[in-house]
Amino acid sequence: VRALTSDELVLWGSAPGFAFQLDASAPQELRLEVQNCLPDAELRVTAGDATITPLGDTELPTRKSWQINLPAGTHRLALAASDSESREPFQFALLSDIQEAIDRVGDIYARMNEQQSVRFVLGAGDLTSNGSREQLERFQRELEALKLPYFSTLGNHELGTTPDLFHEYFGRGNFHFRFHGVAFTLIDDASASADPTVYDWLDDWLEQSRRDVHIVAMHIPPVDPIGVRNGSMGSRNEADKLLARLAEGRVDLTLYGHVHSYYSFDNAGIPAFISGGGGAIPERFDRIGRHFMVFTMDADSGVTARALIKVD
Repeated sequence: VRALTSDELVLWGSAPGFAFQLDASAPQELRLEVQNCLPDAELRVTAGDATITPLGDTELPTRKSWQINLPAGTHRLALAASDSESREPFQFALLSDIQEAIDRVGDIYARMNEQQSVRFVLGAGDLTSNGSREQLERFQRELEALKLPYFSTLGNHELGTTPDLFHEYFGRGNFHFRFHGVAFTLIDDASASADPTVYDWLDDWLEQSRRDVHIVAMHIPPVDPIGVRNGSMGSRNEADKLLARLAEGRVDLTLYGHVHSYYSFDNAGIPAFISGGGGAIPERFDRIGRHFMVFTMDADSGVTARALIKVD
């Protein structure tokens, strides 16, 4: 929730679709603005007698607004793309580890905007250098050049000031959503560990998605596939516990950042990719440089295609 007054509500979307409830003690008019939403997102009333009126296009394709007439009572609304329940194939992009390269991120966004079939961007953390309010606001301003919403968890660099700031601007670090029949889970392991509470949520999300295509993303890989930077969880026992859960839950794809390069491998038999190509100090000698990935997903077949797109 970015703002809430008697006549205005501003929300930041951290998933392609979500539902919310409005309680009105007396009839009132409310202007709703949703930032970081799908360009084709639509708002509808699912319960109650509220009426909604679109307020027209804004300067940003990821920002929409409506006027809502609220009679006294409880009202449920939902925001989603009209095809969100479809099982047709779709594409999403992956971008992580921007940090001090924020001055140059614009040309990465420009390349992403050229990907006509990509619906949204997934982020595996380290958006900023130390997670200060100034840096989070700068990241948000630069994001206005991207014509797609960016849904991300946090990385260790967002812990530099206090993680509460990240939550204030961009919402939860642990969350789960579905799009076109594919399940997505993002986990906050920015401190090289996951909070014990997260495992309860994860068990539930894994059980819900056992028969679905399921993608899990987090910042730090449980196990570093090459060992160059010791870029892994702080505890091998915890890494084993987490990967065992993901394997038993039949996860189809795991995505990570943290290491500023690109690696394709598998963990616990699950296909895995490290993609830390947002521009933060790159790994030397590998000649990967700034990059992002694009995945083509099918709700029945899983990952049907993937591409590494180099920006430099």
